[in-house]
Amino acid sequence: MYCSKCGVLEDKVIDSRPSKDGKSIRRRRECVGCGFRYTTYEEIERSEIRVVKRDGRSEPLDKQKILQGMLKACEKRPVSRSTLERAVEEIISSLEASYDREFPSHLIGSRVMEHLHSLDEVAYVRYASVYRHFQDIGEFLDEIQLLERRPKRSVLQPELFKT
Repeated sequence: MYCSKCGVLEDKVIDSRPSKDGKSIRRRRECVGCGFRYTTYEEIERSEIRVVKRDGRSEPLDKQKILQGMLKACEKRPVSRSTLERAVEEIISSLEASYDREFPSHLIGSRVMEHLHSLDEVAYVRYASVYRHFQDIGEFLDEIQLLERRPKRSVLQPELFKT
């Protein structure tokens, strides 16, 4: 790995340990040339997952795009970035488990809405308004009324019986 300070290709690993989430390895490295220390992360390379858009186009799954949408919905709300990052990982993992290499984009939106519903209802309505293309205040009111009748379900506990 190239040193970002001097460009030398040789380094030595000083320390390795699993990351907090256990899905990657954190390595502390030291450049043999200049002694600069830096951190790298190593994780399992996922096969490229593609998302089929509504118009039929296919594009690679972009984790940052999902996270940015959730961050925008949770702006000025009491939801931490790390909570949203975990939610994105859970969404992607569940989609990878359910589908092979390609799935329709609407599945991402519906899974994001499930997570936001359990995290923050205001963020849920914000996201739903963009995802479902609300045109007027009546659609907002309808969604809020549905939200009031719908029980809040924890993302951590899966449904036992689906009706």
